[in-house]
Amino acid sequence: MFINTMSSLSLKVRQMRLRYIICIAALALSMDSVAQIGEHRNDFAIGVNAGYTMSNIGFTPKVTQTNLGGMTGGVSFRYVCEKYFSTVCSIYGEVNYTQMGWKERILDANDQPVVNAVTGLPEQYSRTLNYIQVPIFAHLAWGRERKGVQFFFQAGPQFGYLIGESTKTNFALSDMNLDDRSNKVYAQDTMPVENKFDYGIAVGMGLEVSINRVGHFLLEGRYYYGLGNIYGDSKRDFFSKSNNNSIVVKLSYLFDLTRTKNK
Repeated sequence: MFINTMSSLSLKVRQMRLRYIICIAALALSMDSVAQIGEHRNDFAIGVNAGYTMSNIGFTPKVTQTNLGGMTGGVSFRYVCEKYFSTVCSIYGEVNYTQMGWKERILDANDQPVVNAVTGLPEQYSRTLNYIQVPIFAHLAWGRERKGVQFFFQAGPQFGYLIGESTKTNFALSDMNLDDRSNKVYAQDTMPVENKFDYGIAVGMGLEVSINRVGHFLLEGRYYYGLGNIYGDSKRDFFSKSNNNSIVVKLSYLFDLTRTKNK
């Protein structure tokens, strides 16, 4: 009986040890899984970007417009800090020279071009605004980090400062044909920009192709919505709203200065 009791106790001890080992193993696996949720990265890259902009101004009262084409280009920076599951998280920024502004559609009540009485030509007017812009994005990407293709989405604030503006027209402003215009708003044609500082929200998405020891190529479509106005917006001002809007298509190239090993 004593031997049977000892055998029973020994069996129970072995079972408890086995359960303990299983619990420790399960805990270790659980901790390893938690650790892998956020994998640290320390990748820093710089490069250049260039693209084409299509912009307009959100005037209130309304000014009939079409998008004004322009160029943008500058330097790019990216710091990759973390990978959560399959999402690569980074901070992406740029310092760019960008052409924005508006191009008016000067039409009559029948949607036909308004002809200037002096020149005999359809009236044309556009204003180009030259900015230094600094967008700062939270950049999320999915796909292959080192070799291959990633899809990315990014969003964040954008700040700009006006460094110059120019007007293009084919008629003297004093000779404009106001009688035939369906849109009688023309105060903007003679008003210089009052607020040089611009700010707003930008969002973009695109594809990144990474080639080992060569770099990263990013093709992106981006939209910017200005939260500030280029003209005063008080009750005494003519326009209650005059914010920048733009669509940008751009190509960027980045090369790594530092990168995480063994990833």
